[in-house]
Amino acid sequence: MLPHHVIDPAHVRTPLDALGVVSYALVFACVALLAQRRPSYAIAALVAVVPFALYRDVGHTTITLSKVALLGAIVGLALRRADVRCVLDPTARGIALAGLGVIAATALSIVHADFKEPALRETLKACEYLALFATVVVAARADAAQTPVRYAFAASVAVVAVLALAQEFGGAPSGLWYADHAIPRIAGPLEGPNQLAGYLGLALPLVFAYLATRGTALERFAFLAGSAALVLTISRAGVASAALAIAIVAAFSPARTRRTALALGACGAIAGIALLAFWGYAAAHSLAGFDLLGRFSTFAEVEQPGSVGNRSQLWHAAIILWHAHPIFGIGAGNFEFELARAGYPGLRTHANSLYLQSLAEGGVITFTATLALVAVSIASFVRAPREPLIVAALAASIGFAIHQFFDLLVFFPKVGELWWILLALAAAHTDAARHARAPS
Repeated sequence: MLPHHVIDPAHVRTPLDALGVVSYALVFACVALLAQRRPSYAIAALVAVVPFALYRDVGHTTITLSKVALLGAIVGLALRRADVRCVLDPTARGIALAGLGVIAATALSIVHADFKEPALRETLKACEYLALFATVVVAARADAAQTPVRYAFAASVAVVAVLALAQEFGGAPSGLWYADHAIPRIAGPLEGPNQLAGYLGLALPLVFAYLATRGTALERFAFLAGSAALVLTISRAGVASAALAIAIVAAFSPARTRRTALALGACGAIAGIALLAFWGYAAAHSLAGFDLLGRFSTFAEVEQPGSVGNRSQLWHAAIILWHAHPIFGIGAGNFEFELARAGYPGLRTHANSLYLQSLAEGGVITFTATLALVAVSIASFVRAPREPLIVAALAASIGFAIHQFFDLLVFFPKVGELWWILLALAAAHTDAARHARAPS
């Protein structure tokens, strides 16, 4: 018998209570004060709260720490009278315009949606992402210090990884059925293992970029633990895309220092692989259990996907729904409610692909806007200065674009917010570097 178990998480709506009110008030006040006095610390706070939502419901709206922190940052920057014109600088403007395109396309899909509320929710989410981007750009241009942000990323990865690794023994929210046993797939404070892999795929390249220059003990631990947690998500696309992103950062890092950083990542990954091999051995009661590691070298789908289905079903459903409404789609956020129309009445989930989801829900209009945003998120930094933060954003966006062929990640704010923060930081530093080089 395996000494661990998988816990099916219960999704319970929690109304706003005293704990929520006090927590939100403290976060709002602290972030507003930081944004007014030291904007870089406000960015660090935004990074820190991303994985820890503290969901509370007020009517049809869900309040989170990230939303409250964003509002606090906006108020603080307004009190500081920070210069917002920096959002119009070339790199930030290009990304912002692509974001506006996604907002417009998503809003247009509301007209054709059978379920209006999910479509409105997705539109507001896209607006929130763009507001977060603009806020971080303004804050980063007002205070260019990278140390607070650097430590915030490392500390967040460390905490998230430790919480996730603890689930190997205390109970994971998801599992992989193998030899009549559920092998845990860890998620930490994220919604699921694929989401954790997406989060780490964005954060680890930045941690590595700094680690490969002159890393701190916190960054070394974060990269080690994060690498182990990444493997233990058993997310094939997540592991592959994160590894590619880290390899891109390594290619632009000093050869001497990147060896140590890569060695730490390898040690973490090996530890994760060793634990998986042990679970396979314990499940099969023989060395044949090591076949569990073959999960990373096959495209085979799980045999018992449950109510979430598998990718072949969901991708097929997305194509069917797109064919029914090729121009405007079925409406943002409507995919999970329309699966019965595609022949899958027992399923209720997203399409497990950003690109197919946008095609089904918003037709060619939203699909085009989505491709434009993905392209801009990469192209904006191809010719940018080779600073660690900018290189990490470039590499992470490439990995993120690939990962989202197989998983829809921006649907989940804990992943989407981190991506937009990273884009904003890189855009701000790219534009600042261009201003510094421009003749006076």
